[in-house]
Amino acid sequence: MVYDLIIVGAGPAGIAASIYALRAGLNILVVEREFYGGKMNYTDHIANYPGFVNISGNKLSENMFSCAKNLGVNIEYCDVVNSNLLETVKTITTSHDVDYQSLSLIVATGLKNKNLKCKGETEFSGKGISYCASCDGFLFKDKNVIVVGGGNSALEDAIYLSGICKKVTILVRKNYLRADQILQDHVNHNDKIEIMFETQINEIIGSDKVEKVILNSNDKLFDFDTDAVFIAIGQEPASSAFSEISSNKGYFISDENCSTNLDGVYVAGDCREKKLRQIVTAVSDGAIAASQAIKYVKKIKQKISIKN
Repeated sequence: MVYDLIIVGAGPAGIAASIYALRAGLNILVVEREFYGGKMNYTDHIANYPGFVNISGNKLSENMFSCAKNLGVNIEYCDVVNSNLLETVKTITTSHDVDYQSLSLIVATGLKNKNLKCKGETEFSGKGISYCASCDGFLFKDKNVIVVGGGNSALEDAIYLSGICKKVTILVRKNYLRADQILQDHVNHNDKIEIMFETQINEIIGSDKVEKVILNSNDKLFDFDTDAVFIAIGQEPASSAFSEISSNKGYFISDENCSTNLDGVYVAGDCREKKLRQIVTAVSDGAIAASQAIKYVKKIKQKISIKN
């Protein structure tokens, strides 16, 4: 079966694209590696999306996806491991060892969490190592935890965890914070939060769970007891399966219509090279990319009809 459109990713960009494509009557497939909503599900409070004074990311993702679900969206939960996008019929290969084909493709894969790449990080993932404070914070009620990072996400995580945990220690690689001033003010006035500048984790240690870390501060190593490490050092585009699309540092290059260097291939959301990465801009990208895919599919089908 050859779909009219395959959308890779079911975050806000992918969901928006699916709604527009379904309303236009396209036969589409959405492929998502984790769960619909993407990174929205990791956000406890969203206060800058028009129409909502304050809403949880999980609730907003449910609201968005329900629109696509009501239109009969077809979604497969798996990862895309390879692709061939140079032909008229595009092909993606999934982690389930299944190939899917379509006349057009929208890549809306979003971003993935950056790793510390220190000893013990992989071994203790899910055993005291977390990349989502709102998901796992409750597991460490009245415990001592570490947050790694100096940006908005790290400070937001620290503030959230301070309402659950006994003490929160923020480790910052540099000698300053990159977060917005309002977040810095909140942290500086929170007695349960401490900041350690110019400090990095060398190793994470434990038996069956995290028990302590070895810290490096100004080339001096020392042990530091902790029950959990929440990593918030940024994100990078999930783009490895689509090497044929032009990119810059992993971010896909496109024009204002979300069109790439390949005919019938579009990108939308945070994986796209652009100035602002927000839910509202991702939704906009999805709508634009879908509108272009709709036009492209109609043109291709007309050509096929003429040939026949």
